[in-house]
Amino acid sequence: MAGKSGRSIAYTPERSILKRILSWEGALVIIFIGVLVMGRIMSASFTPENVLREMPKYLSEILIALPMGFILIMGEIDISVGSIVCLSATVATFAGNAGIPFPVVILICLATGLACGALNGFILTRWPELPPMIVTLGTQIIFRGIAEVSLGAGGSASYVNSKDLDILGARLGPFPVAFFAVIIAAVIYIVVLSKTTFGRKLYAIGSNRTAANYAGIKVGKVRFIVYTLAGLMSAICALFILTTTYGANTTTGQNYEMDVIAMCVFGGIATTGGKGNLFGALIAGFTIVCLRIALGLNNINTQLILVIIGLLLIVSVLISSLTQSDFFKKRQLKKAAEKSAKKEAEALNKPLE
Repeated sequence: MAGKSGRSIAYTPERSILKRILSWEGALVIIFIGVLVMGRIMSASFTPENVLREMPKYLSEILIALPMGFILIMGEIDISVGSIVCLSATVATFAGNAGIPFPVVILICLATGLACGALNGFILTRWPELPPMIVTLGTQIIFRGIAEVSLGAGGSASYVNSKDLDILGARLGPFPVAFFAVIIAAVIYIVVLSKTTFGRKLYAIGSNRTAANYAGIKVGKVRFIVYTLAGLMSAICALFILTTTYGANTTTGQNYEMDVIAMCVFGGIATTGGKGNLFGALIAGFTIVCLRIALGLNNINTQLILVIIGLLLIVSVLISSLTQSDFFKKRQLKKAAEKSAKKEAEALNKPLE
């Protein structure tokens, strides 16, 4: 806008260090550092070497959090991912034990997850009036039920040719292969969400699906792709889980859906859709992983993490709801107006050179 002096007064958002620290991602970084410090205080064995050694047990969950972030940004949910992990791991175990070459086993595992995700996507796009939670609850029961029936009375199956899994369980220096898989996948998903038309479509659908449809966005196609991606990433997660469990059982992937949803929501992705980013979810994911490792190294009941994750989920949703309240928005608008008026007054009173 232009003042009486004819000079242009442009609003430039502040990028102060304090503002970055007070942002959601900044707070998550501080919490992550706090978890590392707490783990070190709790146990002298909480060292970088031990953390990296234990990391593959939990790291693969972050792979599922990436497409789950897409789904939540659309304003939807998928609670079948844990069961897809279980079924994919079971199919891969049986395929490997049948003497099938490991590269083919990988393809079979990925195809299983892809098919499960595509089934979710097909149902939800063919009958868009169905609520995603109910549909994925049904497929969750179906997928895990198939796995349990396949595993039989013992409820578990061991991967006989365990040397095949050493490829995915290998390390590059001190870092496990799973770490690089997570980083590469995270970069791809973050770029797609923030820099591509597809990412903008996700935000548009999450903000208002009807408006997005009228704007020419093929909502059904986008939803199908995202749910299929969730199935594929669940299968990749299953492959990395096999490198630590060397088999599948009826509890494989149990509660994973809650963990990844907590990572996304704690990372700042709104459950109502249309808001959030995957960078925060990535930080939240590593925070939860390090917290699990810290508890494990101190021989603390790892089920305690479920309580902590539940609390984080509630607090994250509460904070998100408060920031979206009319009272908070009015205060923000009032502060922005006052700041703009102050800057304009200072510019007008500044003598011309």
